[in-house]
Amino acid sequence: MPAPDPTPPASAPRDPRAADPGAPAPSPAPRRPDRKETGTSGPDMNGIVGSHDILLVTLDTLRHDVAAELAAAGRTPNLARLLPGGRWEERHAPGSFTYASHQAIFAGFLPTPAAPGPHPRLFAARFAGSETTADGTFVYDTPDLVSGLAQEGYRTVCIGGVGFFNGRGPLGSVLPGMFQESHWEPEFGVASPTSFEAQVTRAEDVVRELPDEQRLFLFVNVAALHQPNWFHLPGATPADGDSRATHAAALEYVDRHIGRLFAAASSRRPCFAVVCSDHGTAYGDDGYTGHRIGHPSVWTVPYAHFLLDHTPAEAAR
Repeated sequence: MPAPDPTPPASAPRDPRAADPGAPAPSPAPRRPDRKETGTSGPDMNGIVGSHDILLVTLDTLRHDVAAELAAAGRTPNLARLLPGGRWEERHAPGSFTYASHQAIFAGFLPTPAAPGPHPRLFAARFAGSETTADGTFVYDTPDLVSGLAQEGYRTVCIGGVGFFNGRGPLGSVLPGMFQESHWEPEFGVASPTSFEAQVTRAEDVVRELPDEQRLFLFVNVAALHQPNWFHLPGATPADGDSRATHAAALEYVDRHIGRLFAAASSRRPCFAVVCSDHGTAYGDDGYTGHRIGHPSVWTVPYAHFLLDHTPAEAAR
């Protein structure tokens, strides 16, 4: 049986069907990064690192097929308007569960395009013989991207979601321990039906408290899609359990609030954003349930990167 991510004990959640308070902030207008020919066209990260804030969002456990279907149906408009052509890119996850995948992502191995390569990477540690380090790759001389950006003067901040980021015990401290500053509370975790709202509020606080001149690398691990997610579907009960439909409802919930996160991330200067899943999960596909398995529902993930223009906080209100 696949082992789920460790999670905090469930607490009594607020009513998940209550209306979301307030109107979500609109997403800043995206634009494609300046491109530099490197054999394969891609953004020149050496021009972005140092001049932009950087946002990395992992939509933990999000399946590519569900994300693509919702974008095509207009059910995730705030995300879709930022995606090139309004579509998610199909990629392969670097791991089949949260811990393994994030270790790879933080080492510079973002999900790989689902097509024959090689595929130049955005970020890479200096490594002799690398075939995916190109002219536009930001190369760092530290073991991981987080410390590499810190060496460039970035404040590195983690806002955790699933149990691998909860800081409770040695295992839950490894990933958040890479950052200069990390945040996790039960309200951010998988048992909370308002987890993403709470995470975004914390992100807004982090950005607000930084000096204007301080560059920021902000990482947010979104827990809302991870099991349990039944409470995101109106009318569902615990007895109904999790399903592909509740997974989709959880993504719609995230979409309603992600504009606030993008607005905060771009409120101080232009921001380069990467939004992707770390792995998918199975809901009875070919008899499988969960993740940490080698199944297309787990390995195939959605991915996008884009630039957010500087939108001062006053203008985003």
